[in-house]
Amino acid sequence: MVRGSSPDIRLAARREHSLPMIAALKPWFEKQLSMISSGSTLAEDIRYALNHWQGLTRFLEDGRLELDTNPVENAIRPVCLTRKNALFAGHEVGAENWALLASLVATCKLNDVNPAAYIAETLEAIIDGHPHSRIEDLMPWRFRKASSLRP
Repeated sequence: MVRGSSPDIRLAARREHSLPMIAALKPWFEKQLSMISSGSTLAEDIRYALNHWQGLTRFLEDGRLELDTNPVENAIRPVCLTRKNALFAGHEVGAENWALLASLVATCKLNDVNPAAYIAETLEAIIDGHPHSRIEDLMPWRFRKASSLRP
C-alpha cells in the first residue's frame, strides 16, 4: 500500500503493478467490443471507458493523483448532509439560505479558516465598501493568507 507515500513512490508502484494490467486492458476491451452486440449496455460501458482512456490512465503519469475520491467525498459529506437536512427548514428560501451558509462554513473548514472570524471580517469589509470588482479577495481560501480584507 502506497497511500500516504510521496508522489514519486506512488508513481513507481503504479507503473510496476498497474501499468501491465492497464496495458492489457485496452486491447481486451477492444476485442470484447468486436464480440458483443454493439447496442448492449456492456458495449456502451466499454466504449465509455475507451473514450475516456486518457483520463482513466492519467494516474500512471502523476503520482499526486488519488486513485479514488474517498478523501474528497468524506470532506464534503457533512456539507451534503446539511443541505439535505436544510430541506426541512420550513420554507424554500430558508432552506436555500441554510444550505448556502453550511457550504460557506464547510469551505472555511476545508481551508483552515475560522468560520466565525471569516464571516465577521467579510461582513465588515462589505459594510466598509469593499469593491465589487475585488470580490475574489473575500473568498475563504484567500482569508487565511490576508491579514485583512478591508480595501
